[in-house]
Amino acid sequence: LVIKLQDVDWASVSNVKKHQQAVVGFLEANRISFQEVDITMLEEQRLWMYRNIPRDKQPEKGNPLPPQIFNEDRYCGDYEDFFQSKEDNTVFAFLGLSSQPSVKDSES
Repeated sequence: LVIKLQDVDWASVSNVKKHQQAVVGFLEANRISFQEVDITMLEEQRLWMYRNIPRDKQPEKGNPLPPQIFNEDRYCGDYEDFFQSKEDNTVFAFLGLSSQPSVKDSES
């Protein structure tokens, strides 16, 4: 099971970058395995992301902004959904994880 974070590598969009950093920071702090996918460099990944975001989550104009979060191919949500799940203390369910990953002693 791999959490995929569809993001961009351009700092000019400060809110996007802040949101990306918040998601990455949470995943790292909780030792959740994830893969960042830079959609600015990979056209195929950008198109995949657009196709796999449910219609009701698509903006009226333009394209959805990163970060968009997937668990494998299952859409979890965008930053607002992630933030709300943190506020509600349901982020592991939001990510499609059964519970917080346990820390193994052998990893130290």
